[in-house]
Amino acid sequence: MSFIVAIDGPAGSGKGTITKLVAQRLNLINIDTGAMYRCVALKALNMNISIDEIEKIEKMLQNIEIEIKKEGEKQIIFLDGIDVSKEIRMPQVDEVVAKYAALACVRNKMTPLQRKMGENKNIIMEGRDIGTTVFPDADVKIYLDASVEERAKRRYVQDIEKGINTTYEEVLESIKQRHILETQREISPLIQAEDAIYIDSSNMTIDEVVDNVINVIEQKV
Repeated sequence: MSFIVAIDGPAGSGKGTITKLVAQRLNLINIDTGAMYRCVALKALNMNISIDEIEKIEKMLQNIEIEIKKEGEKQIIFLDGIDVSKEIRMPQVDEVVAKYAALACVRNKMTPLQRKMGENKNIIMEGRDIGTTVFPDADVKIYLDASVEERAKRRYVQDIEKGINTTYEEVLESIKQRHILETQREISPLIQAEDAIYIDSSNMTIDEVVDNVINVIEQKV
């Protein structure tokens, strides 16, 4: 048996931080699907494969290995055996990840991998289409949102803390463009599942969001 919590929402809504904290409190396995799509984008960039070279992307996907490991309280992302936890958060990846994530060949590769990660485990998985496509029968579904300005502010602070050289204006524009791509793509667009609980975290502290999410989960249990 497994217990699955699906958290969907746009870039910068706080999904990564919230899922990590909720996982710690409830002893759930935290799976960051966004990191998987970032690995695809990073590998394509490293191999100089453009978004319209579908055959090359399909061939690349045949030999891609993505692992998410937990070391203490940190999640380490491995791409083909190499720790790319910092590289996948670079602005160059931010700019293109939504485009690669919209490709049918990429989603057809990632979705089964994500389902396999959740087999017979108690997990909390965050992404864009977890409650609608990956695990439509998830035990708990939450759609975590925030205003675009607040999301850009959070992502900007994260980037600066990681030593990434950027500006708030650049991050805001990137967030806006990603939202358009993710909500308007043909395959698994970012939408709120009909049975998902909506949480707007714009004016909430991290602790308040965590408490809200845990309250929703405990009510379902």
